[in-house]
Amino acid sequence: MLGRGIDQILPFPGNPKLYESWIRDARHYVRLAESVHGAVPRPASFEYVWGDAFSELDRAGVDVRIINLETSITSSDDYWRDKEVHYRMHPRNVACLAAARIDCCCLANNHVLDWGYDGLSETLRTLNAAGIAHAGAGRDIFEAGAPAILEVPGKARVVVFSYGLETSGIPPEWGATRSRPGVNLIKDPSTVTARRLGREMRETAIPGDVIVASIHWGGNWGYRIRDKEIQFAHQLIDEGVTVVHGHSSHHIKAVELYRDRLVLYGCGDFLNDYEGIGEYEKFRSELTLMYLATIDPRQGRVVETRLVPMKIHRLRLNYVSDADTEWMCDLLNELGAPFGTSVDLAPDRGGRQLQLRDGASAAKAK
Repeated sequence: MLGRGIDQILPFPGNPKLYESWIRDARHYVRLAESVHGAVPRPASFEYVWGDAFSELDRAGVDVRIINLETSITSSDDYWRDKEVHYRMHPRNVACLAAARIDCCCLANNHVLDWGYDGLSETLRTLNAAGIAHAGAGRDIFEAGAPAILEVPGKARVVVFSYGLETSGIPPEWGATRSRPGVNLIKDPSTVTARRLGREMRETAIPGDVIVASIHWGGNWGYRIRDKEIQFAHQLIDEGVTVVHGHSSHHIKAVELYRDRLVLYGCGDFLNDYEGIGEYEKFRSELTLMYLATIDPRQGRVVETRLVPMKIHRLRLNYVSDADTEWMCDLLNELGAPFGTSVDLAPDRGGRQLQLRDGASAAKAK
């Protein structure tokens, strides 16, 4: 969530005017963060917000970096009248994404059209000019439904599809059609829909591809996962998906290993401007995770998943304390129990990382 307050500390802050009922200036979110944690540099470098995540990503040697980009990248002032919250990042601040070497942005979410169709068009142009792949939104339903195809030389292709559900707050009129721009909106996450999407994916994919289904679904707060979402995720994997990358909740939710494939029901915000905002403190949205999945493309399965805890502090990602790591470990074990999934502290990383296990692998490890 690089818009609003975070945009205001980057080198090219956009127009700070907001149309929220409670806050009218995006700089107020910076002041809220400073009121609880101290001064935030302004302007900050493009690298600043990523903080300690840089060294962890470099150490892991990841091939592909995929995010849900929950903001419009635009200087448009044409805000969507029927929404309460609007996110935008100035186009020149796209260098923030480039600094983190982001390979793919998933756009089928409830903020990419916050600043109208002109804002969406500018977002797409800006990402294209920066050489950053994207999926989930476009000038029509065909472009919105097209995947991002990421080549990993000598290894495999990663094919990323991006979908949005109305349960995440996406207005139904945002759905792209043959004649209207918008997002790749799923009306009904049913078995029939999953089978249709599976056919569409297989038409694009070739043997050895790693298929990622990135889905914006569910509410912002709360750990409940609807039965329909679980069934939909499982059906997508049955259709050939390797990773279900679920998001919308501002905090982490359950993680599952289903048939040796990874399901993130809610990966949480990796970055946001929520410091100093009350009411939902019990969810600890400042504690976030990087999900590092090692995948065998020949068998289409996840070999290992490491979870790297981070903490948003002064609008920057920082290493967490041992106590916070243990809190996240306990939470994920509680949430994962119904799925037969657990996490352990990874001793080879000094306890700073968590390792995901399913019931079978945990029993074998013992």
